[in-house]
Amino acid sequence: NHQAAEPLAPLADYLNKAAQEGEKVLICAESAGRREALTKLLSDIAQTPATFNDWQSFITSDAPLGLCVFPLTQGIQLPKQVSVVSESQLFGRQVFQQRRNSKSKYAADQVVKNLTELAIGAPVVHIDHGVGRYLGLEMMTYDGETNEFLTLEYANDTKLYVPVTSLHLISRYSGGSDESAPLHKLGAEQWTKAKQKAAEQARDSAAELLDIYARRGAKQGFAYAEPDDDYQRFAQAFPFEETPDQTLAIAAVIRDMTSKQPMDRLVCGDVGFGKTEVAMRAAFLACQSSKQVAVLVPTTLLAQQHYDSFADRFADWPVNVELISRFKSAKQQTKAAEQLASGEIDIIIGTHKLLQGSIEFKDLGLVIIDEEHRFGVAQKERLKSLRSEVDILNLTATPIPRTLNMAMSGIRDLSIIATPPARRLSVKTFVHSNSDAILKEAILRELRRGGQVYYLHNEVKSIERAAEHIMELIPEARVGVGHGQMRERELEQVMSDFYHKRHNILVCSTIIETGIDVPNANTIIINRADKFGLAQLHQLRGRVGRSHHQSYAYLMTPDVRALSKDASRRLEAIANTTDLGAGFTLATHDLEIRGAGELLGDGQSGQMQTVGYSLFIEMLEEAVNAIRSGNTPDLAKPLQQGLEVNMHTPSLIPEDYLRDVHARLILYKRIANAKTDQELHDLEVEMIDRFGLLPSPVETLLRITKLRLFAQGIGVIKIDVHAQGGTIAFDINARIDRHKYIMLLQSGSGIYAMAGPEKLRFTLDLASIDERFDFVEGLLQDLKCD
Repeated sequence: NHQAAEPLAPLADYLNKAAQEGEKVLICAESAGRREALTKLLSDIAQTPATFNDWQSFITSDAPLGLCVFPLTQGIQLPKQVSVVSESQLFGRQVFQQRRNSKSKYAADQVVKNLTELAIGAPVVHIDHGVGRYLGLEMMTYDGETNEFLTLEYANDTKLYVPVTSLHLISRYSGGSDESAPLHKLGAEQWTKAKQKAAEQARDSAAELLDIYARRGAKQGFAYAEPDDDYQRFAQAFPFEETPDQTLAIAAVIRDMTSKQPMDRLVCGDVGFGKTEVAMRAAFLACQSSKQVAVLVPTTLLAQQHYDSFADRFADWPVNVELISRFKSAKQQTKAAEQLASGEIDIIIGTHKLLQGSIEFKDLGLVIIDEEHRFGVAQKERLKSLRSEVDILNLTATPIPRTLNMAMSGIRDLSIIATPPARRLSVKTFVHSNSDAILKEAILRELRRGGQVYYLHNEVKSIERAAEHIMELIPEARVGVGHGQMRERELEQVMSDFYHKRHNILVCSTIIETGIDVPNANTIIINRADKFGLAQLHQLRGRVGRSHHQSYAYLMTPDVRALSKDASRRLEAIANTTDLGAGFTLATHDLEIRGAGELLGDGQSGQMQTVGYSLFIEMLEEAVNAIRSGNTPDLAKPLQQGLEVNMHTPSLIPEDYLRDVHARLILYKRIANAKTDQELHDLEVEMIDRFGLLPSPVETLLRITKLRLFAQGIGVIKIDVHAQGGTIAFDINARIDRHKYIMLLQSGSGIYAMAGPEKLRFTLDLASIDERFDFVEGLLQDLKCD
């Protein structure tokens, strides 16, 4: 409960004391949403405050308690018994920090399940009825009440209207292309059978998953020492302010490393969002406990950049950082390998050469892997064998479907860094058919503002010809060429020239995909963008936009209309997903385009396509929880049926409050997906801040959701309340006090009666909506088991 986190008793005492002493108190709220929340709170514990827009109107009024919106961090005591109190003084900064963190948590938790990118005709899954097609939101009047419904189409042109209060029963269908999604028939056994088969699969996967957990838990890893003063000094030397997500990821890594179980954590965050700093904090902790650290990267250029970053960050500490890559001579590599074996090197950075059998460590404790999906099968097998022995930290901008799959099903721990650094702008992305005019315009726009351009041409045999074409188009340009087949020193020189602005256009292959950080390069042109995967396109786009300047990405193709369906979907996904921190969202698009991939083995993904990825993961979670608590998963009822609440009053977001259908759908889904009263409260505050005071239908919608959360917890399956009474249906295993239930029926009041097994009917006058809520909430509170 939101109020539980707030110090109500001291606040009530303070206000009562101020009233007794004739002192006027003005409380400053952070925002309009917080003002409304505080009005309710203060009305419950003291008196209803008067609302003011300015200081003068408060001073000249007779109101002893006032409330206004003003971002004040510290209150003041004024003469003539007037106090101004800030909200952060009352509740502490921690409350606000938690609230801000919860927003990024929403993005992380709901990115696959939500309906935010639904287009008309997209497949969706209803827990009770199966896979249908989304047809939009529709206002309908039924029994004299107007409400909004989600319209779904099923086989034989049948339609299902789902009230927005039941959106928790709906999820996106994620399991391949939209065309391959099944279309179920309403009322047929097809969906029930599919759901049962998927539940059996989920049960088997859950058993295997728990076996992996048990084996991981049984392995005793090395527990690193807790962070000390030296660690704090190292952390304070970070030249930027940590974002909230970065702080959470660092805390999770430290928690993993200081426990006895080996760490296997995936940190997912966009290019430049601070994953490397998370890795450096982990490396420092490992070195403090006299363990060696291996940083494994996919390309030589990235190895060099990581080496420079680590060497710079650890310069003031007795930590020896070294590099093994093809930029080093054979003699230098041999010497580094000898120092590694003897323990003279603390942190070694390198490419797949680090996985060769000839490389030996004296006491390896932590392996940091950047972009694991860039390594081949043989290297991944070697990494798998390391997992049982050392702590593993994976860093990625866009996890491949299988990795994402494993992280989301709990085999790997997952941290998401979705908060962009301050002043960072998203990259504007365009998809175009090849055109010299567009090419020239894009390059000249960047050069005229003193910037630099990447022109990516991923075919070495024709890359020189591509460079000549650029020079013909723009004679004044200084063009450099770089690709992976060049000699090491030559490539290093080209990259150095580009970094130091001796070239203003770099015609290159995907050698730049990871690691090159050139803040002045803010336009990238990708030739034959249709040949790249989503993760690769996102990674390449991340080469620009590293500073506070607006950056641009042009995805060029031979003919946009002639592209394959999958290539078209990839380009559409990357062009539409330009938000900062979008890597995780893109990975879920990839998961849908390419399929989820095997979860635990070849035989474990069969039923995932039938019910959709997100629903299968829900089944898996439920099966895991059942097995953990010593129960057998219920295959007859693989997922809890949704609780239906009907209060016979409008409960919707009115069109005149929020006209954008898409925005309404997102909010409906966020309200339906809320798991706690606190989440609902934060949503209420956010909506008031964004769109203004809540109309009564929105307040009713939020209160219905709050009632549903409470009622579900005690085993209610349906609530129907109208002006003359109503009914409440309970599950056979409902957690209610049966003695109190019988006493109600025998009370002789004439209000209560049985309406069938496990169904309670009540008859009384409940004309107002508040009376209906108060009655049902009070009744369920009385009946629930203590």
